[in-house]
Amino acid sequence: MIYETVVVTHDRDGNPNVAPLGIREQDGMIVLAPFRPSVTLQNLAVTGEAVVNMTDDVAVIAGCLTGRKDWPLVPVEHVRGARLAQALAHVECRVERVEEDEKRPRFFCRRVHEQTHAPFKGFNRAQAAVLELAILVSRLHMLPMEKIDREIEYLKIALEKTAGERERLGWSWLMERVEAHRRATHAGEGSIA
Repeated sequence: MIYETVVVTHDRDGNPNVAPLGIREQDGMIVLAPFRPSVTLQNLAVTGEAVVNMTDDVAVIAGCLTGRKDWPLVPVEHVRGARLAQALAHVECRVERVEEDEKRPRFFCRRVHEQTHAPFKGFNRAQAAVLELAILVSRLHMLPMEKIDREIEYLKIALEKTAGERERLGWSWLMERVEAHRRATHAGEGSIA
């Protein structure tokens, strides 16, 4: 099972990086598997620490995928770093071991500290739709536009019926990225190779 989270890592100088990342659990460990190359991967390799944030604010995930990474952070106490200020919960982690891989090394992390900050109020279909669109956006370079358009049409139903302000904001940021990709794809079709 994969849980969609927001992971905060820091570089050697303490500069934070906020990135959405699906995590797994295995044998009591949190498994982080960022793609190569990525800032998250680089930071994990250098510092060996991360803060995994559970949030229901899908605008954070959409924002990170569209270049908006400046989110309010709060220092944590058990590892060097910070958590999202609006996280429902967070887990402070230390890397115990790494399984190397050409595309996605796996960092097995021990929980150092866990804390809940706010209640989970329940599932919202628009949040799920924005999350699915975010995953599509992260794979724009791999998927045909027809598939993306088909998925968007279906996801729009949940958005239109159940979205709040944050879901609409996140959706709009992601759709800007889809449209930019569409324009770039069409521009490339008209060129002579």
